[in-house]
Amino acid sequence: MTTDAMIWDFVWRLGVAGLCGTMIGLDREYREKEAGFRTHFLVALGSALMMIVSQYGFEGFLAVHDGMRFDPSRIAAQVVSGIGFIGAGTIIFHHQIVRGLTTAASLWATAGIGLAVGAGMYWLALAATLLTLVALEGLGLLFYSLGLRRVALVFTVSDRTSLGSAIDRLRAGGCQVVSFEVVPQVLSGEGMLFRATMVVKVPPRTDNNRLIERLREDAGVVVERIA
Repeated sequence: MTTDAMIWDFVWRLGVAGLCGTMIGLDREYREKEAGFRTHFLVALGSALMMIVSQYGFEGFLAVHDGMRFDPSRIAAQVVSGIGFIGAGTIIFHHQIVRGLTTAASLWATAGIGLAVGAGMYWLALAATLLTLVALEGLGLLFYSLGLRRVALVFTVSDRTSLGSAIDRLRAGGCQVVSFEVVPQVLSGEGMLFRATMVVKVPPRTDNNRLIERLREDAGVVVERIA
């Protein structure tokens, strides 16, 4: 029988799970990623709820059917595979540019944290939350100066000559072009623009503003987004 004390304990678990998910989600929100603090909050909350239901939701049924055995992990186990559908929705694959893998992994980790909180393993969930934040922020800072990092650039140019010049300026600054796509866009008049989506590897400690300055050395280049 579920008592008032157990109910409040369950509510507490849901609150702790939501808080852990929000902590991770705030990092993704700050980075302007596909899944922010609300998504991570809901993933952690839902995972904790599934674990609680899996552990305690069938006690009345088992009490009536004496001798019946029940595996409390069978519902919670589906969270691990089910969260893959949400994670897949955050991954963007467009013309050889893949983005959102880290956010998908953070959702997967958040689901595990929610399951841990739902099972009452608070310290384990807290440790996992802190380690997840270390992976998202700390490791990036630690290895920032050890190698090239990838940057996605979206900009428009007035002609293909300007596009070639922009690529040459990036390479002159030590950048490596990984992939790019150019889509012609017809203006309302007779003019035409070329919209370039490009992934480049930049040297350590290269500031994004410096990349924008290099591109804007040509007045015909308009930078739309850099991430």
